[in-house]
Amino acid sequence: MVKANARAVTDEENSALKKSDRTRLAILKAAAKLFKERGYTATTLRDVADEAGMKAGSLYYHFSSKDEIMDEVLDSGLRGVYGAVTDAIGECDANNHLEKIEAAIRAHVKMLFLQGDFVSANIRLYSQLPEEIRLKHQKLRHEYADLWDQLLQEAKEVGLLRADLEIVPLRQFVIGGLNWSTEWYDGEKNSVEILAERCIKLIGHGMYASREIDD
Repeated sequence: MVKANARAVTDEENSALKKSDRTRLAILKAAAKLFKERGYTATTLRDVADEAGMKAGSLYYHFSSKDEIMDEVLDSGLRGVYGAVTDAIGECDANNHLEKIEAAIRAHVKMLFLQGDFVSANIRLYSQLPEEIRLKHQKLRHEYADLWDQLLQEAKEVGLLRADLEIVPLRQFVIGGLNWSTEWYDGEKNSVEILAERCIKLIGHGMYASREIDD
């Protein structure tokens, strides 16, 4: 069973998938788009089928319910970001906390735009979803939050961050600010790399202990 990879799938990769997997991915992309635009409650399975260019009855061959589709949209979006940030941190010098924070910001921002509607559906709808769906994803969301908390705490302990900052509110501010950039930044007209560097400067100059970071 293929899961909607939370990144852009190239034409070559898409053609390499089995027909059933391509159809499943198309359904997930259509659903993520509609969930983002209309909300979870207002989106019907018929809407998803129409957006995916298929008959409503055929959709049930791949998914048994709207809840199952939403469940996979949430899982794909968060795992894509989590994996990218983990990999980016892992490529850094373990003792270079500035490098790790900046790598995490770049990876998070990049995946926000590569994942598109999958991320936006997560950001906009998570708090509005039925409790049973939210509960299934709490563990992964907490693990991702813990990754950032550890990253920031280690930087604080070596004096990179201001001593008066509390880690959890700081992480909430950083992640929240990055996430909502998808609502105002046009990643098609402008470079996502430019956005990431601007975020690093804006966030860094507000929390790093030294103000002598190169511009």
